[in-house]
Amino acid sequence: MSAQKKRNFQIEAFKHRVVVDPKYAEKTWKILEHAIHEIYNHNASGLSFEELYRNAYNMVLHKFGEKLYSGLVSTMTSHLKEIAKSIEAAQGGLFLEELNRKWAEHNKALQMIRDILMYMDRTFIPSTHKTPVHELGLNLWRDHIIHSSKIQKRLQDTLLELVQHERTGEVINRGLMRNVIKMLMDLGSSVYQEDFEKPFLEVSADFYRLESQQFIECCDCGDYLKKAEKRLNEEIERVSHYLDAKSESKITNVVEKEMIESHMHRLVHMENSGLVNMIVDDKYEDLGRMYNLFRRVPTGLALIRDVMTSHIRETGKQLVTDPERLKDPVDFVQRLLDEKDKHDKIISSALNNDKTFQNALNSSFEYFINLNPRSPEFISLFVDDKLRKGLKGVTEEDVEIVLDKVMMLFRYLQEKDVFEKYYKQHLAKRLLSGKTVSDDAERSLIVKLKTECGYQFTSKLEGMFTDMKTSQDTMHGFHAAVGAEIADGPSLTVQVLTTGSWPTQSVTTCNLPPEILGVCDKFKTYYLGTHTGRRLSWQTNMGTADLKATFGKGQKHELNVSTYQMCILMLFNNADRLSYKEIEQATEIPASDLKRCLQSLACVKGKNVLRKEPMSKDIAEDDAFYFNDKFSSKFYKVKIGTVVAQKESEPEKQETRQRVEEDRKPQIEAAIVRIMKSRRVLDHNNIVAEVTKQLNSRFLPNPVVIKKRIESLIEREFLERDKTDRKLYRYLA
Repeated sequence: MSAQKKRNFQIEAFKHRVVVDPKYAEKTWKILEHAIHEIYNHNASGLSFEELYRNAYNMVLHKFGEKLYSGLVSTMTSHLKEIAKSIEAAQGGLFLEELNRKWAEHNKALQMIRDILMYMDRTFIPSTHKTPVHELGLNLWRDHIIHSSKIQKRLQDTLLELVQHERTGEVINRGLMRNVIKMLMDLGSSVYQEDFEKPFLEVSADFYRLESQQFIECCDCGDYLKKAEKRLNEEIERVSHYLDAKSESKITNVVEKEMIESHMHRLVHMENSGLVNMIVDDKYEDLGRMYNLFRRVPTGLALIRDVMTSHIRETGKQLVTDPERLKDPVDFVQRLLDEKDKHDKIISSALNNDKTFQNALNSSFEYFINLNPRSPEFISLFVDDKLRKGLKGVTEEDVEIVLDKVMMLFRYLQEKDVFEKYYKQHLAKRLLSGKTVSDDAERSLIVKLKTECGYQFTSKLEGMFTDMKTSQDTMHGFHAAVGAEIADGPSLTVQVLTTGSWPTQSVTTCNLPPEILGVCDKFKTYYLGTHTGRRLSWQTNMGTADLKATFGKGQKHELNVSTYQMCILMLFNNADRLSYKEIEQATEIPASDLKRCLQSLACVKGKNVLRKEPMSKDIAEDDAFYFNDKFSSKFYKVKIGTVVAQKESEPEKQETRQRVEEDRKPQIEAAIVRIMKSRRVLDHNNIVAEVTKQLNSRFLPNPVVIKKRIESLIEREFLERDKTDRKLYRYLA
């Protein structure tokens, strides 16, 4: 089967030429020109748009697109010139209305013309790179109306004048403004910017420069900020009503620069109403306003932060160095907490919880709390006061809040080990005297300290609680074993304390009364019989006793006293009068403790079970003491506390400081060895930096002490100096 032959189809042109009427283009253009005139004269209802479209279509098809386009330009131009005259003639307030009306009509006409010339728009214009009909209409309007010599300046002045009227409180036609501004935006962003935005921003800058100058002279800081905020909001609202959205950042920048940035130093430091006054008077609203306005300018917040920081530091410094404040440690710490609460509230309520302000507050507190070397002791005394009596009847939640606040102050301390020393002493006294408000609160604080500083910090504190529990079990065993033998004698409760856990001092045991001594010996025999390899030493300075006493007229009382006071009072069973020397000799109580005990027994009104001759507040070595027969009290149980300085005396302070320094030495040495073990070779400055970094969660080590510890380690052959470079150390394995 043979393959079919391929057929090639060909379309041939007409054999005869189509002859177009030479006057065709002119006639057709006249029809279209007439239609454009009619559209501009509002007589478009009688026109056949289909026929007009076909005419325009045929003109382009027959290559008369250029004639059609140039005719359109000249026709529209002539109409716009007429429109310009009509707008120029409008008087006063009618000027903008006439411009707006003519603009709306021009747009409508442009839409109709574009519909008629759609074919030209789609084919002829893209191929010849001419401006499309709609855009052409806008450009002609711009050139002949907006940029007309008689309209351009007048339009600009009218618009700026209306904005000025609105700024001074008058009501303007915002709808008309919006339409005219929209017209400028439709004509292109450059028209809007050059013909309106640029002059608008310049005039605004002048207006706000002048106004801010007037305000700053007559207003206080709070009022000025209110006015600035009001102006800023007005401008933002103005943009939303009738300006280009892109203008918002530009106009707000102008207001910020002229009203805030230019005057911010004067505002912050304004006498009687500046930032410091706002902080002192808790003006949260004003502070919040200042924060929100100043954050808009580049260095605004930094300025507020610096002024606020220096104020906090200055206030704090006065607080921690004022001798009057230091007289009452509990009040001292409470003031610190109040100060912290005050500024925390300012930061949360007014400063948007700004982290940079929080950090500045923390660094300020850390700075001034550590200016007072007694801060660790005072914070411990505050805790002691709260856990003894201050938190009685308070809910668990409130206890937690107080403890959290204490922990916050604790974090600021550089010498956390000093706090630990005092806290241990105070906790010991609370536990031994049974004076703690709540075991749960005590344990809660220890858990918090453990979380903050690690197990090492609290292991001994936890050991103290363990001892208390073990002592209870020991006493049950003791009473079960020898209860019958000591039933007639004084009842004894003993707390057995592990030497390493408790802050016990090696003190000379005083001479206990024979009645007590017998029971104590029985306990010692029992305890050592049940525990091997242990040694007991009585800490008579830490005990308490209950005595039954009979006074004149047979009046009976139960006296709650310390062990030392008991030893003194028991002497008066066999004597009515004893001199200071005799008491000292009989009891062998250390002189400072003895004087305090006698003071509390003889010189405190309502608790004076002894009389002193001569009568005075202080105890002298030639004083004599008598049993006070006439003592009376409305209470059966009378607690006689020891007159004790709540704060340490100077020698005690020195002793505590010395103990702290001694405790630090092994810690510094351990840190040096740890560092050198991993680094092998290190120079002096780097060792000091590393040791400080490792230990600053506990205390701030002194570089001089670090140097001494390095010397000590070299002597003990843990380290050696480099032979060539004396500042270089090597680790010796």
